[in-house]
Amino acid sequence: MDRFHWDAPEVFNFGRDVVDRLAVDPDRPALFWRSASGGERRLTFADVARESNRFAQLLHSLGVQPGQPVIIMLPRIPEWHIAMVGTLKAGALAIPSSTILRSKDIAYRAQHSEAVAIVSIDEQTQAVDAVRGEMPSVKHTIVCTGNSGTPPVDARWLDLRTSLEAFPDDASAGHPTRASDPALVYYTSGTTGPPKAVLHNHGYTSAQRYTGQFWHGLREGDRLWTTSDTGWAKAAYGVIFGPWCAGAEVFLYDGRFEAARELELLAEVAPQVFCAPPTEFRMLVKEDLSQLRLPQLRECVSAGEPLNPEVIRSWHEATGLTIRDGYGQTETILLVGNFPGTPVRPGSMGLPMPGHHVEVIDEDGSVLPPGEVGDIALHGNPPSLFVEYWKDDDATRACRRGDWYITGDRAYRDEDGYFWFVARSDDLIISAGYRIGPFEVESALVEHPDVVEAAAVAAPDADRGSVVKAYVVVRDGADAGPELALRLQQHVKDTTAPYKYPRVIEFLDALPKTVSGKIRRIELRRRAEAESD
Repeated sequence: MDRFHWDAPEVFNFGRDVVDRLAVDPDRPALFWRSASGGERRLTFADVARESNRFAQLLHSLGVQPGQPVIIMLPRIPEWHIAMVGTLKAGALAIPSSTILRSKDIAYRAQHSEAVAIVSIDEQTQAVDAVRGEMPSVKHTIVCTGNSGTPPVDARWLDLRTSLEAFPDDASAGHPTRASDPALVYYTSGTTGPPKAVLHNHGYTSAQRYTGQFWHGLREGDRLWTTSDTGWAKAAYGVIFGPWCAGAEVFLYDGRFEAARELELLAEVAPQVFCAPPTEFRMLVKEDLSQLRLPQLRECVSAGEPLNPEVIRSWHEATGLTIRDGYGQTETILLVGNFPGTPVRPGSMGLPMPGHHVEVIDEDGSVLPPGEVGDIALHGNPPSLFVEYWKDDDATRACRRGDWYITGDRAYRDEDGYFWFVARSDDLIISAGYRIGPFEVESALVEHPDVVEAAAVAAPDADRGSVVKAYVVVRDGADAGPELALRLQQHVKDTTAPYKYPRVIEFLDALPKTVSGKIRRIELRRRAEAESD
């Protein structure tokens, strides 16, 4: 880290300085898209440059001014990339949003941001139309119709593909931007209250190159498959900014997750780098991997929550590749990771990203010694850090402790500087004086062959203050009853420290999750508290 030097330009626009630069080679591949039904599209950087120029002109023709918010609510289709790059070229503020948002969620984002336009798919037009009266700032709605290309019936919706065809390929249509100008807003799917708006500038899109370079281990000309949806910040890591800054091609699959199908695609598409969340890797290693052959695959990474050591071991036994865990946030690029060429300690978050002074600190802002649990904190204000919680000065101030940005996650460092995740700061379980991280319990549970997912929370207890309660989703065919609960309790005792075992287990059909797929432990804690009354 001491030798690292930030390449932080004062003037930067991802569309102009990355996409257009790579488009000089007319045949350079940018995007390989496949639908669940087998349809395929391949775009070069020249294609993306041309279509994003047209999208920027479309926004300009509608009167969208630089700095004005545009909600982009598109799934994993090439038009998402075109709309994102075109919005940045136009100098407008891009707000990527999930396509599974309900009407009230759309209305909240539009009201809070004062968005002037929404770009969506035909499946979401009814959800938008239902709250039009609650979104006075939204003047334009643009729809990307299905593969049939049938124009929208409702005149309030402008057809995206038809509209783009009306404009020439004019690179001068873009608006020059400084790295410090607002570029993106991500609405976090927080565990409490309405989502916070995380504001990033154009410099952040440039800083993501280091995620691709140092963590993904991308090389120019590689193909990267990141399974993330386009509605949240992980897409910035692996679907657009990180890989394209590295000159890599992105593979995009528009289909629901099925473990067997994902393994087939890995073999068919042959990416050099594969990034998937821990939940998917947990499912993949439950498949028969004995015949899996992935000669092109060089790097496997995972982020979103800590990955269980047993999953890392199983994947390595089957593929010869070690999954390298990483830790980042909506507010940052990758902060801590297991990097190529660095020894991986299964279960560890890894080491700080070059250019980032990350420590574990106490409530006074002092760096804690190895082995002591504290807050993960980033020192200073590197170009990779968000600007602010948009329109929320209190939240922006609350995440600072002197010169430290407080992530809200807790961990400890070992003697060699590796970080070990413990929990979100509000997720720690204190039972009879023991401090128990839910991840340790969950990790032990999901290693059992009958368990698909698990979440551990504190449940009130008259004697111990709290006990560990686990909510468990089992595989199809497993008998979710008292006998299995006893076996799981013993399994956790055998796998980790006995005091960490869940004294109460409740079986659920599914765990409550945020839009971005994270477990809503706060909802489960409230459930556990109510059931203890």
